[in-house]
Amino acid sequence: MSVKNCIAATLCVGALALMSTGQALAQEYVLRLNHVHTPAEAYHQGFQKWADRVFERTKGGLKIEVFHSAQLGVEEDIIEQIRMGANVGQNTDAARLGNYVPEIAVLNGPYLVKSFDEAFKLAELPVVQGWIDKLATQHGLKVVCFDFSQGLRHVFTNQPVRNPQDLSGLRIRTPPAPIWQEATRALGAAPTAMAFGEIYPGLQQRAIDGAEVTYANIRPNNLQEVVSHVSETGHILLLNFEVVSTTWFETLPPEFQTALVEECRVAGQETTKVLQAQAETEKAALIEAGMTVVDNVNLEAFRAASEQAYKALNLTDVRDALYKELGR
Repeated sequence: MSVKNCIAATLCVGALALMSTGQALAQEYVLRLNHVHTPAEAYHQGFQKWADRVFERTKGGLKIEVFHSAQLGVEEDIIEQIRMGANVGQNTDAARLGNYVPEIAVLNGPYLVKSFDEAFKLAELPVVQGWIDKLATQHGLKVVCFDFSQGLRHVFTNQPVRNPQDLSGLRIRTPPAPIWQEATRALGAAPTAMAFGEIYPGLQQRAIDGAEVTYANIRPNNLQEVVSHVSETGHILLLNFEVVSTTWFETLPPEFQTALVEECRVAGQETTKVLQAQAETEKAALIEAGMTVVDNVNLEAFRAASEQAYKALNLTDVRDALYKELGR
């Protein structure tokens, strides 16, 4: 090869390398995030803020497309897609994640924590980090954050509920996961697994007698049309998990991974504060719409009854280990 041809070839290789580098830097990543809430709810708005901030921080390199009202499909199906490496994410809870790492279901246990501050400390505990690592390495589920909290869940029915005995024989909708079902059973009801979007027709057609949800879930889904009473059991302070594929997450540049996690935590805690403020407003609106609030609930009786849920799932020792690390 002549000197002239050698120089030309070298320049060509160099140009190709620069093009390859430029293409890698320009590569865009997309995460399709699925959730069950309506566009009117604070969760959807919180997810949009998360998406906007990640997009801005990564200069458009990582885009989160938010799909409300379970547009991408049923939660359990999405989780299986995530495990297979798809670029989808799901807003879920510890109850469903407990199907893979049983111990983590305790985070959805009844009357587990006393406050939001205590709930947010859970992410820092070594025992919890161990469960999260196991989800990622053994089951392909990367927890991005679990700082989104819908707040306290109460029992919504068409009759007052003041004691566990008042729930006897009532079919109460729960998500299809053992901790939800055992918690509802422990409180005195007959748990009925059902997708969130099926609650309204289920109540309308009397397939169920009630549901345990938050105040924020009612009006956006028009559930006040099919239930007349809310009994303030406050049995679960619900923490939601944002999960993505471990395989997909590891394809992201390190700075994109950091942005995804950090902005998730910020947006989650902001959304939680918004929902805290909205809870009383929603309660007042429901009262104005004719709903009866049963506020003289025997909470001590419900707390005592809830112990059976931990026993039924062999989670009593797990909960106690959690309390030890929390300093309780």
